[in-house]
Amino acid sequence: MHDIVELEKRGLVAVYVASDAFQEAGRLQARALGYDPAAVFVPHPIQDRTDEEMRNLAANALEDIIKAVQPE
Repeated sequence: MHDIVELEKRGLVAVYVASDAFQEAGRLQARALGYDPAAVFVPHPIQDRTDEEMRNLAANALEDIIKAVQPE
C-alpha cells in the first residue's frame, strides 16, 4: 500500500492487486494512510495455485485492472 501511495504522489496511476481475504485489511490500511487507492481483488488463496491457475487469475483480473488505471 505504501508503494501505491508513493507512486501516485509522483503522478503515476496505480492500482493494487490482492486476494479477497485482504479486502478489510487493505481498507483499514488505506484509511490509516488517509488514502483511497484503486484496488482489484482476486480469489483467495493464491499460494497453492499452479502457474496455469495464476495465469488464469491474472487474465480474469486484467479488465478490472485496466479499468482501475484509466481516467474516468
